[in-house]
Amino acid sequence: MEKVFKAPAKINLTLDVLGKRDDGYHEVEMIMTTVDLADRIHLRLLTSNEIRIEVNKGHVPANKHNHAYQAAYLLKKAFNIQTGVSIFIDKKIPVSAGLAGGSTDAAAVLRGLNDMWNLGLTLEELANIGLKIGSDVPFCVYGGTAVARGRGEKLSFISTPPPCWVVLAKTPAGVSTKDIYGSLQLNNMSHPDTVGMIQAIEQQDFNGICRRLENVMEPATFKLAPEVKTIKERLIQFGADGTVMSGSGPTVFSLTRSDAKAERLYNGLKGFMEEVFVVRLLGDRYDTGEM
Repeated sequence: MEKVFKAPAKINLTLDVLGKRDDGYHEVEMIMTTVDLADRIHLRLLTSNEIRIEVNKGHVPANKHNHAYQAAYLLKKAFNIQTGVSIFIDKKIPVSAGLAGGSTDAAAVLRGLNDMWNLGLTLEELANIGLKIGSDVPFCVYGGTAVARGRGEKLSFISTPPPCWVVLAKTPAGVSTKDIYGSLQLNNMSHPDTVGMIQAIEQQDFNGICRRLENVMEPATFKLAPEVKTIKERLIQFGADGTVMSGSGPTVFSLTRSDAKAERLYNGLKGFMEEVFVVRLLGDRYDTGEM
């Protein structure tokens, strides 16, 4: 048996860091939603008791360090599955981009194997397993649009934002999330209007959403990788309705309802950087996640 499952990227409409936790993590509050930039996860059941993994990009680990592998391993271990699975990841989401590419692959494997192994787990049960892999995995299990708190695992689902184009641009710059968190000035930062953003989404107020896009990690990332700031400035210059960095970067995205403006933003960046995408917001929660 072989099936293909979709693994969409997420973006942060807001990202706030409220302080340092006793466990060493940071307390966050952020609004996340899914976009139609997605990996494709091909799952094939094996009679042999093993997990095989293959990726179409060489710089993604094809071993136990891959989140998708870890998802399969956790399910096999928890339910004493004595057969195996072959996982092929058709990678479309940029790597180390602030778009939860590894987390969404893991989530797709959890949803997919739950179906193919007939485990009968709820999304909540899958999300709890996914938390052992990473803080973004629970959100990716559900999909949709949510306010995430705690380490990012405490989810409150809200309405889907109004339809629009999302133009994403990732510079080749590598950024270390650990270094960015270490550079945050927690006592000297402005905070996103999270409540206002929730209200704007509930009211389908596109302009209100664009005005409230904010990510407290931007100053630290811009200092470590100035080219990320340059991308944001160019998108604003090209007339984006709203622009902000996703996660800890280095991807910056813009929202627009205009087909012509989306094309202009894309063309304005594509001439000097490779990873530029124009996609739609998804924002709806999963039922099974199967294509």
